[in-house]
Amino acid sequence: MKKSALLALCIAILLPVVSYFIVKSFSDDSYAMPRRFYYDTVLTKIVDGKTATDTVWHKIPALPLVNQLGDTVSFEDLPGKVIVANFFFTRCPTICPRLTTSMKGLQDALKLKSQTRMIDTTFVHFLSYSIDPQRDSVPVLKNYADRYGVNHDVWWMLTGDKKSIYDLVLNEYKLALVDGEHVDSAFIHSEKFVLLDKDRVIRGYYNGLDTASMATLAEDIVFLMLEKDKKKKRNLFRK
Repeated sequence: MKKSALLALCIAILLPVVSYFIVKSFSDDSYAMPRRFYYDTVLTKIVDGKTATDTVWHKIPALPLVNQLGDTVSFEDLPGKVIVANFFFTRCPTICPRLTTSMKGLQDALKLKSQTRMIDTTFVHFLSYSIDPQRDSVPVLKNYADRYGVNHDVWWMLTGDKKSIYDLVLNEYKLALVDGEHVDSAFIHSEKFVLLDKDRVIRGYYNGLDTASMATLAEDIVFLMLEKDKKKKRNLFRK
């Protein structure tokens, strides 16, 4: 069995099992949500005569970019969605095909409105940012997406202004990236997938080349689904 098929199978099998145990632990208030990364400031205020603090977490900004269908999109088009993001380029000869295959496995495991899953997977959206936007035009991204079986409704491959994308990678997602002076093999970019909650706060980094790390990502997606509707947790699941 190919590694890509094995990865998809592992995630597909894992999700319903993980969902069951998460729901069980959630009812016992013993669950542990994925932690938040990076804060901008900590506010101090007096409540009932006592000092209280409130952390303002760093949020990824809504940068308008163009997807593989030629539509200009941003986070504003994905209200209430959990985001799984990564960075790639279509001419990449090394890790990008494997990263795309890993994302595809996760996409296939999270079927939209699946009747066989215990979770509502319409809550998840995938983003793949091109770090070579000058050559990754809309037609190039569309061909690449079709070749890998991308579902355009739930997975956007994004291109746009290079400086803006690089600033997003380095200063917002906090991932290392080096411009290889237009030489494909010299691009140094991260193998990490990044999980964002509905408020666009980073909740985890995962190795897209590692099956165990991807399984953890699938589990954390379910945790964030529960966090979204904590007061109505039972409505997320079929009886």
